[in-house]
Amino acid sequence: MALIQSISGIRGTIGGFPGEGLSPVDVMRFSGAYGMWLKNKYGNRPIRVVVGRDARISGPLVADVVMLTLRAMGIDIVDAGLSTTPTVEMAVVHLGAQGGVIITASHNPKNWNALKLLNESGEFMTSREGEEMQKLMTIEQFSFADTNGLGRHQVNETLLEMHIEKILDLPLVDREVIASAGFRIVVDGINSTGGIAVPLLLNALGISDLHEVFCEPTGLFAHNPDPLPENLGTLSSEVVKLNADLGLAVDPDVDRLAIVCEDGEMFGEEYTLVSVADYVLSHTPGNTASNLSSTQALAELTEKFGAEHSSAPVGEVNVVEAMKANNAVIGGEGNGGVIYPELHYGRDALAGIALFLSHLAKKNISCSRLKQTYPQYHISKNKIELPKETDLVKLIDAIAELYNRRKQDRRDGLKIWFDKEWVHLRMSNTEPVIRLYAESDSSVKADNIANAVKRDISEALKTL
Repeated sequence: MALIQSISGIRGTIGGFPGEGLSPVDVMRFSGAYGMWLKNKYGNRPIRVVVGRDARISGPLVADVVMLTLRAMGIDIVDAGLSTTPTVEMAVVHLGAQGGVIITASHNPKNWNALKLLNESGEFMTSREGEEMQKLMTIEQFSFADTNGLGRHQVNETLLEMHIEKILDLPLVDREVIASAGFRIVVDGINSTGGIAVPLLLNALGISDLHEVFCEPTGLFAHNPDPLPENLGTLSSEVVKLNADLGLAVDPDVDRLAIVCEDGEMFGEEYTLVSVADYVLSHTPGNTASNLSSTQALAELTEKFGAEHSSAPVGEVNVVEAMKANNAVIGGEGNGGVIYPELHYGRDALAGIALFLSHLAKKNISCSRLKQTYPQYHISKNKIELPKETDLVKLIDAIAELYNRRKQDRRDGLKIWFDKEWVHLRMSNTEPVIRLYAESDSSVKADNIANAVKRDISEALKTL
């Protein structure tokens, strides 16, 4: 069993004893702390919270605990039911709500679930807001409403349609051009809400030649839900077999987008953001932002348009802060997360699909040919498990000293540049693990850099 709690939410495996797995007690305690944070912030004013979930088997149970806890505190609930993370984010603003809860463990396996918490802007809580909520985590601090003050429960099944309508209203989304392109598209909805949302969007965009795999929202994930190449074999095979123009895959809560080209090869999760940024920047002058582990192809593309690229520590909230600070017109993360502030400040696979298809249709070239127009980089992604007693901070310090003549960034672990190549070491907050990413212009070079730093880590461990 596992339970991981942070300022941005709580996630864990379903079952077990309270404090060990994600039990109803843990869900109630965390929901109650969120409810008290809202009550402290808004006082006697009415409070309304939007609650949505992905299709996980445990979703209805977790949602009931969340909604009943908040209602018992006098907070009104808008129940979005099966929904997506970006839909709930947009619904908070659309409905003028004071907060939102998304019940999803994102790309984690089906035995996991989680609560993602939003503020009144429909954005993930900031570090300061999360710290304020952490102080309210004990049940003894909870204040419940009397009979006359219980929160109301309203079901709203129109929010996904609202989301799609707002995407269609974006000036850069060209439905007419997309419809006339005659795309044949295969969709992998990982048996979650993407199986509902993506086909609805594509139909609204005028796509009639649509083929679905794993689009029944049963929560019984047909494969590992992380939309990586090794998990998308069926989608790739279907694209080739059906002679499709491309394949689209999303994670269970539909905030990450992966694309398969007509030849069955991956477009590359790093290049989802790059291609959308290319389209946006070609029509809208402005800056870009991404996290420190994302490809440098975005920075090169941004410079080509005479704009500036800024980096941020890994995490959506960090990227959003960088985007706001630097007036970025497009940003996101290299895991297929596109953030388009013209719509909202949140990763949104549906917006990414609409912008990408507009771009591809106007270019009038194949998906694989579009990929070739961008700087070609390869990232080697590694996870290094260490002895439990390892002092991760001292280990990172030792590697930093070893490469002290190289350009470095210490905002999120350690990133080291080697001219056009880089390596990024990030520490886990929950286990003795270091994630090691390295990028170069070939996969062999990227692996070589990663392996060299791995050897450095092994040597450093002997001296700690």
